[in-house]
Formats: sequence, structure tokens, C-alpha cells
Amino acid sequence: MRKIIDLYCGIFEFLIALMLALMVILVFGNVVLRYGFNSGIAVSEEVSRWLFIWITFLGAVVALRERAHLGVDMVVSRLPVAGKKLCLAASYLCMLYILWLLYDGSVDQMRINADTEAPVTGAPMSIVYAPGAVFAVCAALILLTDLARLLAGRLSVDELVSIQESEEAAALAEALGPHGASSPSAAAGSSQPSTRS
Repeated sequence: MRKIIDLYCGIFEFLIALMLALMVILVFGNVVLRYGFNSGIAVSEEVSRWLFIWITFLGAVVALRERAHLGVDMVVSRLPVAGKKLCLAASYLCMLYILWLLYDGSVDQMRINADTEAPVTGAPMSIVYAPGAVFAVCAALILLTDLARLLAGRLSVDELVSIQESEEAAALAEALGPHGASSPSAAAGSSQPSTRS
């Protein structure tokens, strides 16, 4: 299952790059045409908006797979291994429930807007709500796979905290040292006035 997830995340990364390139072409081309030739690409704004929505949701799937979402782990990181496992399982169950709500709502909106046409392209407006359903299904597969690995005891201790610290938080933790006390070099560095402009 993990190989399948890696495969579709790789496909998503390729699609994200392709969509981003298409967005740049549409938006930049439209700007050049407007200011240089007093014309424009009629579908540019509409298609660019849809591509941005798709990029956001597909990128969230890839970020979930790579555990790249930011979060606060100041409580969970101090728990024993059993506590970390319990919190991770609870968070996965909560996320799976929220994904179900997202999927159900997205599918309902796709049905409601299937007959509504976009003003410029004439495409069904359900295309705006489809990314929510795609994200919910793909994210649920990732979470279910990790939950199965957790219940089978195949997650390493490092994987029990499923978020990443921001760069600022990691730098602060490194400066404070392992026991929360500021190291002499960090303290000396913080007392020096900054000369950067």
C-alpha cells in the first residue's frame, strides 16, 4: 500500500508542477496581452483560479505523506511512547472523521453544481468542489495506512509525532539546549546587538 501511496504522491507532484507552469503562462500571458496588445486570454482568470484550488489540495496530500504540516508538539513530545501512540491514534481517528465530513460535503456540492456552468468556459462548477473529494480519499488512504502500521507496532518512535516544527521553533529549541536552559554561546549571541540592516 505504501508503494501505491508513493506512486500517486509522485504523480501529484508532477501534476502540481504542470498546473503551476500553466498558471504562470496564463496569468503572465494575460498581463502581457492586456498591457501590450489591449487584449487578453478570456479563460485565464477562471482556469487559474481552478488550478490554484487543485494545487492547494494536491499539495496538502503530498505534505501529509511527507509529514510536512506544521503543528505544536510541546505536550506530545514529552509523553512516554505509549502516550505518543495513544495521541497519534486519537488524532488519526479525528482526522479520518473530518475527512469523511469533507468528502461528504464535497460530493454533495459536486452534485448540486453539476448543472451550473462557469461563466466563461461553460464547464460545470462541480470542478471547483472535486479537489475536496480527491483530497479526502487520498488523505484517508495515507492515514489508514499509517494507523494500520501504528496498531501493528511498525512505526518508529520518531514517526509517533506526525508534524514538523517550524524553522524558528527548531532554532529556539537548539539555542535553549536539551533541558530548556540557554547555552552560554546562545546567551552571549542574544546579548549582542544586531548589526545587520
